[in-house]
Amino acid sequence: MLRRPQGVVSLTVASSPASMVQWVAEANKLRDQLPPEVQQTLLRHEAAGTYDDPEYDAAMHVFYDRLVCRVVPNPDYVQRSFAKLAAAPEVYHTMNGPSEFHVVGTLKEWDIVDRLGEIDAPTLVTSGRFDEATPEIAGTVHRGIPGSEWVLFEESSHTPHAEEPERYLEVVADFLDRTERRALAVG
Repeated sequence: MLRRPQGVVSLTVASSPASMVQWVAEANKLRDQLPPEVQQTLLRHEAAGTYDDPEYDAAMHVFYDRLVCRVVPNPDYVQRSFAKLAAAPEVYHTMNGPSEFHVVGTLKEWDIVDRLGEIDAPTLVTSGRFDEATPEIAGTVHRGIPGSEWVLFEESSHTPHAEEPERYLEVVADFLDRTERRALAVG
């Protein structure tokens, strides 16, 4: 969007950061809210670099169950996403690193907060109340993009499309309808 691609009518930013430094800071605050034994497991394996240990994976799933998808069991498409990530983690590890708390990949210093004001397309920002993309993260994006709309899904974490699907689809459909009508009216 910063390059203003031709034909783009609107933008939806779904539970995404504008700064990985902020993302990691918020992730670490969220980790501090996990049960002490889960925190200790995460910290021990991060210090040892044993991210592939099943104990670390189980502790990460406590985080995911609270902050990524609170629907139990996870919908099939969420389970498939986790399975694909586990089977082929190279891209995630290259960009992010081994975990949400330990970002050492190419996105480590990524920050476009000071460029958000350049986005001039109508923008919808969505996030969940219990999202790893915390209200602070979504608020940074919303405040940075002039005229953006922000919808906080009160019963959701990182996947409001799975946790509040009807409302999510209503919100997105309404936004797209309004922005497309405006674009057609302008010509």
